Amino acid sequence: MILNLVKRNLKLYFRDKVSVFFSLLGVFIIIGLYVIFLGKMMIGYTENSVGDIARPLMTSWIMAGVISVTTITTCNGAFGIMVEDTALNRIRDFKVSPIKRWQLVLSYVVSAMVVGLIMSLLTLILGELYIYIDGGSILSFTALLKVLGFVLLSVFSSSAFIFFIMAFLKSQNAFGTASSIISTLIGFLTGIYIPVGNLPSGVQTVIKFFPLSHSGVLLRQVMMGEVVDVENIPDNLRIFLGINYEVGGQFLSNIVHIAYLLISGVVFYLLAIIVVSRKRSK
Repeated sequence: MILNLVKRNLKLYFRDKVSVFFSLLGVFIIIGLYVIFLGKMMIGYTENSVGDIARPLMTSWIMAGVISVTTITTCNGAFGIMVEDTALNRIRDFKVSPIKRWQLVLSYVVSAMVVGLIMSLLTLILGELYIYIDGGSILSFTALLKVLGFVLLSVFSSSAFIFFIMAFLKSQNAFGTASSIISTLIGFLTGIYIPVGNLPSGVQTVIKFFPLSHSGVLLRQVMMGEVVDVENIPDNLRIFLGINYEVGGQFLSNIVHIAYLLISGVVFYLLAIIVVSRKRSK
C-alpha cells in the first residue's frame, strides 16, 4: 500500500515540470550568480592564500554548496503534493479508503526523500561535469562514497525540517509563499551568497544552528579536499569559507556535524508528527 502511494506521489511530482523547475530554481540562481560575478569575487578572495589552485578550489566550494541546497529545495517541492492533497480535499478520499493515516503520511515522507536523493544525485553528476570542464578533477571513489553518504544524511535532515514546516500549511498559496521564502534564504543560510566569515557574528551563530549548513561543511571538506588537503588551507580562510565551524576557539569535528544532522532530523520529524497528530484530533 505504501509503495503504491509513493509511486503515485512521485508521478505527480515529476509530471509537473513547473514544480520540478521551481524546486531547482535556487540551484540555477546560485550557479548563475557564480558564473556571472560570484566566482571572480571568490577567486579573488582566495588567490593570495592558495595561489593557482584558487579557481578549482572555489569551483568545488560552490558545487558543494549547490548540492546541499538541492537536498532541501527538492524535498520542499515534493512535499507540495501533501499540501495540494490537503488544499484540494483529496485527504477526504483517502479517509474513506482502507489506507491508514500513518501510511499516507509516511508515503509523503518517503516520496520527499526519494525525490531529494534523485535530484541531489543528478546535481552531483552535473556538478562534477562542470568541475571537469572547468579544468578540475572528478571525485575519487573514496571521496564519492563519502559525498553519497553525506547527501543521504542531508536529505534525511532536510526532509524532516521541511516536513515540520509543511505540517502547518493548508493552502497552496501558503505553500507558494513558504517555498519562496525558503528559496530566498537558503543561499544565505548555507553561506553561499555571502561567505560565512563575511557575516556578523550573530548571523554566523544562526547559520551554525541551521542543520543544512552542516551538510555544506561536510561536502565542502570532501570536495575541496580533492583539490588540496584542507588542513593546508589557512585557518582564517577555512573559517571565512565555512569549510570548518569554529566554536569556543576549536573547530567542530565531522562527528559533531554528522550527529547534529541526525539529531535535528529526528527532532523535526517528531515535532512534525506531533503537529499532524493534533490536526487529526481537531
